[in-house]
Amino acid sequence: MRLPNLKKETAASALNTYESLVIYMKQRVLTAAVLLALLALVVWQINTPLFVLVIAVFSAIAANEIMKCSKLDNKFILVLGTAFAGLVPFFASKKVLMPFVSAEVWGKVIYAVPHQVFVIVLVLAFMLAMLKGYSHTRFEQAAIAIFASVFVPYGFSVFVRLRDMYMNEQFGIYLIFYALICALATDSGAQLGGMAFGKHKMSPNISPKKTIEGAACGIIASIVLNAVAFLLYNHFADAKLDTAGTTILMVCCVPISFMGMMGDLSASVLKRNFDVKDFGKIFPGHGGVMDRFDSTLFTLPLTYAMALVAFAV
Repeated sequence: MRLPNLKKETAASALNTYESLVIYMKQRVLTAAVLLALLALVVWQINTPLFVLVIAVFSAIAANEIMKCSKLDNKFILVLGTAFAGLVPFFASKKVLMPFVSAEVWGKVIYAVPHQVFVIVLVLAFMLAMLKGYSHTRFEQAAIAIFASVFVPYGFSVFVRLRDMYMNEQFGIYLIFYALICALATDSGAQLGGMAFGKHKMSPNISPKKTIEGAACGIIASIVLNAVAFLLYNHFADAKLDTAGTTILMVCCVPISFMGMMGDLSASVLKRNFDVKDFGKIFPGHGGVMDRFDSTLFTLPLTYAMALVAFAV
């Protein structure tokens, strides 16, 4: 009997693994380049309806990803929930359609009916759809659909709310980047810091690779990058921030960045519950929209709350 050549098999396996890794990294780099180009376009058009349209599309896709991961196959709930999530950002501000539709006209439209009424109608529609399709639609799926169709688009709509909440548009746009830095810098800093210094697991049952040392590095990275962003803002902006405002932003950077990590862990819990690796596949090598914005959906609302309290309009 001829024995297998273990060395050749091991070498072939290692080569296949290496080739798969190269392909995966190429996908990630290419997707990252496309996302950066899209980000540049969105920033360039941040004061136009194109910005709101991109946010609305991301909102609809993210809500749809969560519902599909829950194995929901009720077409009515899927379509209605996705459509509702896509419409919510257009009701975030009366300025969303400027310059094509004036703030006065659109304000009358979006405030004609209290927003709570739409949420109540949505919930009732989902419950009726669950009853009609009781044989294949479970209550927990309907509940997840409500969460995905209401909480997720509200989080995305904060992009628009922050942009339009102040007479000084520069400060609103700065707050958007502040929230993004709290999410993205923390995530990147935690990953690099964990690789370099990580020893103590932060949450081994949810995300085994995350460490306490990495989390600390992530928060430090967020503080440093937000300090740089603040210096740039105060250098170029028309209205400068005073010492009190600066102190509030830098102090709040810590809890907001921490909650960004909790958003990432919350998304990991959802994926474990759904038994999926990623929420979607729209970004090759990066997963879905929810995989990219899980932390941001925590940092944006918290930044908005902080701004409402500390920088009242």
